[in-house]
This record gives sequence, C-alpha cells and structure tokens, in this order.
Amino acid sequence: MTTDPAVACVGVGRAYGERTVLRDVSFELPAGQTLAVFGANGAGKTTLLRMLATLLRPHAGDVRVLGSELPQQGWAVRGRLGFLGHEPLLYSALSARENLRFHARLHGVGRERVDGLLAAVGMELRADEPIRLLSRGMVQRVAVCRAVLHEPELLLLDEPYANLDPAAVALVRPLLTGGTRVLISHDVEGGLAEADLVLGLRGSEAVLLGHDAAQVRKLYA
Repeated sequence: MTTDPAVACVGVGRAYGERTVLRDVSFELPAGQTLAVFGANGAGKTTLLRMLATLLRPHAGDVRVLGSELPQQGWAVRGRLGFLGHEPLLYSALSARENLRFHARLHGVGRERVDGLLAAVGMELRADEPIRLLSRGMVQRVAVCRAVLHEPELLLLDEPYANLDPAAVALVRPLLTGGTRVLISHDVEGGLAEADLVLGLRGSEAVLLGHDAAQVRKLYA
C-alpha cells in the first residue's frame, strides 16, 4: 500500500513579468516530515511557499497539496493549512485575543484553545491590547498562535522565528515542531537540524541537497 506525499511539485515555474522566479521545481514531501528550503534573497523561497498556500498560481508544472490539485482545488485544502509568512495576517485594531477568537470561529475552534495558546507563548498579560501597540516580537508570537490554532495538517513557515528573542523562540518552538512542514530559513544549522529533506534554490532553479552545511552555504555565495 502506497501513501501519497503531503506535497508534490513537478516542473513548477513562476514568473513576474519577464523575470523568472522559479523554474522546473520538483520534489515530494512525505507526510510527517519537514522540508527545509534555503536560498539567498530573491531565490524564490517565499514565492514557492505562497504557491503551496494557494496564494499564488504556478505558471508552469503541477502542484498537489494534501491530495488536492492546485490551484483548481484550493478550496479543499485551505482550511487544512497553517501559513506563517512575513505578514502576521492580524487585524491591527483588534487585540491578540480578539484576532484569535475571530480565526477560531472561522475554523470551528473553541475559546479554550485560544486561551491555551496565548498562555503557551507568554501573552496572557498583553492579550487584550490592540495588535498595533505590541512589539514586533509579540506580534510574531500571536501570528504563530494563529497559524497553529486549528491544528493544521501542513505548516508552511517562512522564517517563523523572525523578530523573536531566544526566550520567545523557546516558547513558540514546541507549537511549530512535529507534523508535516515546509520551513524557509536563513539559519543553516538550525534549519538543517529540523529538516528531513533539504531543498536549495539558486538562480530560479532548485536542487535537493543533503544535510551538509557547507553545501547549503554555497547557495548564498
């Protein structure tokens, strides 16, 4: 009996006007594993993640996420994904608690889950302040809570520990660990330590790499 991969990309490409960002990207990510994606700025990492999150359409190739063809079946997969990008996707006028309760209603999640996550990331005392008054690190903690609120089947993480001090990283890391993940990171050693598979992007093209830090660093040379 075979098990379909959680993510499968075959010959995927994407361009912005005349500039090709991704070309002929192919890989498979088995369920329960972590794919770490490395590459210099502009290599196409975020573009790839946004395609998997159904936020961008591929211009070439085939993308399948959790058994659904994208973008045609994006409706079937969005509620099963947890996406943490550069933007927190929070309403600045609402408090952390209000934001999470809003998302909880969308996903049919109880309020106790919201309160538990806020406690887990050390935000109980600031949870009722508007997002716009919180530090970037605190906003990132709340964004992590939003991404995992509905216990998604696949986490799509773009530099999830950005703006966090070591103490905050220690709080949020357990929420982002385990399960099936695609992780973008500039932290070579840290990313490799979390990865089962390693994808390198350079010059709009992709290559599957081993767990060799020196090999990954060449992407940034």
